[in-house]
Amino acid sequence: MNACVVSFAVSCRDKHHTGVSTLQREQELNRFFAEVEGRALRIAEIGVRDRDEALDLVQDAMIKLARKYADRTGAEWTPLFYRILQNGVRDWHRRAAVRNRVMVWFGRGNKDDEDYDVVAAAPDPIGRTPDEELQSDQAMDSLDAALAALPGRQREAFMLRTFEGLNVAGTAVAMGCGEGSVKTHYSRAVHSLRETLGEHWQ
Repeated sequence: MNACVVSFAVSCRDKHHTGVSTLQREQELNRFFAEVEGRALRIAEIGVRDRDEALDLVQDAMIKLARKYADRTGAEWTPLFYRILQNGVRDWHRRAAVRNRVMVWFGRGNKDDEDYDVVAAAPDPIGRTPDEELQSDQAMDSLDAALAALPGRQREAFMLRTFEGLNVAGTAVAMGCGEGSVKTHYSRAVHSLRETLGEHWQ
């Protein structure tokens, strides 16, 4: 498994669809993927707490978008992509729950193995002091834990609105729910994060 998805690209060409317009659509789609891949990976990683699994989910979402919705307008891609990704995260949790129930019968539960992260252990490139770096790391760890503790729908609404910058309508499409539900989930998430994070909340 690669450590990133920056090399991921799709082709919209087949024996029935060739020509300049198909090539342009392919280039637009690959630009879109290049723009969203980092944020999408972060969202998926927080959702499943496993980088390799998150990479697979992001790449699967990209493939599904390219296969099913390449002919849609560029404005529609973002909410459609995040809806596919969020469905993938939910499916992953369902499969994990089933797998863990089965493993109990064999006396093996789910182990929480945290591999050594070379990137996280690297020196800070922007030259912060150790104390500043520690405070930043603690704040990010607190945010990760607080996001993981949110109910799934609240976490989705918060991350799509805050990390991806989708508006309420786009978030509603991505989550497959009404705009009122998005507002409710987002509001509850913000309230919960403020209470949980305390001094780290900005």
